Order: sequence, then structure tokens, then C-alpha cells
Amino acid sequence: MLTLRKASDRGHANHGWLDSHHTFSFADYHHPQHMGFGVLRVLNDDTIVGGAGFPKHSHRDMEIISYVLDGAIAHEDSMGTGSVIRPGDVQRMSAGTGVQHSEFNASKTDRAHFLQIWILPSAQGRAPGYEQKLFTADEKRGKLRLIGSPDGADGSITIGQDVRMYASLLSTGDEVRHTFVAGRKGWLHVARGKASVNGLALGAGDAVAIVDEAALAVTGEDAEVLLFDMKA
Repeated sequence: MLTLRKASDRGHANHGWLDSHHTFSFADYHHPQHMGFGVLRVLNDDTIVGGAGFPKHSHRDMEIISYVLDGAIAHEDSMGTGSVIRPGDVQRMSAGTGVQHSEFNASKTDRAHFLQIWILPSAQGRAPGYEQKLFTADEKRGKLRLIGSPDGADGSITIGQDVRMYASLLSTGDEVRHTFVAGRKGWLHVARGKASVNGLALGAGDAVAIVDEAALAVTGEDAEVLLFDMKA
């Protein structure tokens, strides 16, 4: 079964410096039917104006993944990590017992557009951790590239949860396929462009919950998509 989550139905907050769309309940947006999907708790589509960002704030017991679409995000945290995240980079911060961090647009003039994803960890009270890896466009073009997994398979970042995260760049007419083993379900998010999932049409910002489907066929139209494969 495929259940469509339209981009236009998401929560929305425009603070001037930040324009944010919330796939699931977050901050002042609360929807009892959209509190998350399985272990996927937050998927925010954020655009930050030049020179602005999130000042230092705290997190704990959450796997936080940043995926940049345009521009660059400057990250600093209480673990002593400092980095700039650009398109192709995937950053994972495990908040664990507690961490403080800040995220700012690395440019003073250009906008930065990125997805912030929160995944519930398989265990609480772990030590905080950090990881960042680059996945080139060629690695994702016309294929589902594993970018996050519980065991770091295929050079992916390691996520403290039984979830596998894939990214794909699809030119018009490209098709990728994915098979779910028994006891798994999925969430597919179209970051930009258009895609068709088992014949269901999706636009930029749209997503689909995937339950009791053995396989997916995803075709694209200048699309960038993320797929999460997790326990049902």
C-alpha cells in the first residue's frame, strides 16, 4: 500500500531568515496523524537566507542527518567538530547523552537549502558521535546509492538504528528498483523534480509511505529522491 503525503499538506513556518516545511509534527506544527513514520521522526525541508542560521542548541538521544541540496551549511558542536556541509555530503550527528551544536548558512549572501532528518535511535544513553561523508553525483545517478545504514555497509554513514537510507538522482526516464524483505516498510521523499513510484505521481516535496509492498519501481524527471527502508 502506498499512502501519499503531499508537499502542500506539510506544516509550514516562515521566520524570514528560515523557510521550513515539516513533513511530520515539529515545533509549533502538530498533527496527531503525522508524528513520524516508524523510526523516522523528523524530515524538515529548510531554506536559510545568507548569514543566518540556528545558534547553539541542545539535542539528546536522536540520530540527526543533514542532507544539503543547494548552498552550504557550517556546523559546529560541543564534541569539537567543525565542518561545512555541501551538496553530496551527508552528515550524521548522534546526540546520545547530549550535545550542543549550531548550523549556519556558510554564505553571507546566497541561500542554503537542506533537509534535516531525525531518526529515533535503537538505544538511548549512548555516547555522542559524528560522521560526514561525500557521495558524488555519479554514485547516485540512475541508481539507489546506500548512504546510511546500521553497519556502514558500502561506505555509507553509520546510523544507530536499523534503517537503510538511499539517495538517487534520476534524469527523465531513468528507473530504479528496490525490493523490501519481509517485515520491512519504507518512506520515499522527493527532494526535487518529479517521480513516479509504482505508477503514483509525486512532485517536489511530496512523499509516500510504503507498507506491504514487495517492490518499488521509481522513475524520475530530473529528480532527487531519498528512500528509507526500516522495520515494519
